Amino acid sequence: MESSKMKKLQIAIDGPASAGKSTVAKIVANKLSYIYCDTGAMYRSVTFKALQNHIDLNDESAIVKMLEDTEISFAPGNPVQKVFIDGNEITDDIRTPEVTNSVSTVAALKEVRSILTDRQRDIAGKGGIVMDGRDIGSAVLPNAEVKIFLIASVDERAERRFKENQQKGIKTSLETLKKEIEVRDHKDSTRKVSPLTKASDAIEVDTTSMGIDDVVNKILEIVENVRN
Repeated sequence: MESSKMKKLQIAIDGPASAGKSTVAKIVANKLSYIYCDTGAMYRSVTFKALQNHIDLNDESAIVKMLEDTEISFAPGNPVQKVFIDGNEITDDIRTPEVTNSVSTVAALKEVRSILTDRQRDIAGKGGIVMDGRDIGSAVLPNAEVKIFLIASVDERAERRFKENQQKGIKTSLETLKKEIEVRDHKDSTRKVSPLTKASDAIEVDTTSMGIDDVVNKILEIVENVRN
């Protein structure tokens, strides 16, 4: 029987937009030789395809029908994990402002969440997974052995998004980004289906004054404590 020391854990990392979830989740997964599942990229992929097909983002039945013939997959990449939809790479396409500002609408659709949650649970079934999102610890993987809830101030998160956008050549003012993040926070935390919420057994980590390496080391420390 596998010892608790060697057991492959499910690690759930939740938090609001631009709290640093995906950045640290990728590094943690790499250090542990675990699979990384970017749930946000899955919702962004659905949003992107719906926009490409001129589907009303509030038309749940149309998006659900679209999902029947939609395959979302990931592949290792440097510096970022590659994302594919129906075999076509959309890594950069899903990070545009249009998708960013629309994804909360799609993520609020109950049946869409149900379908993607089932897919995410299949990926996580054997453990050895790091998954990040808004409701991983509370809804997708409620039995995860490690649950982290990352937070950071709106100003800090806007600064991070601003720097990311500059590197990608996306020109959005800092003030606009602050407002967009506040709107996303409101949408994510007040939606009826699986809202952004901290699981009762999650460990909160405030990343506002922490560097990426500090956050990664903190999470690895938490993982090690669970293993022991």
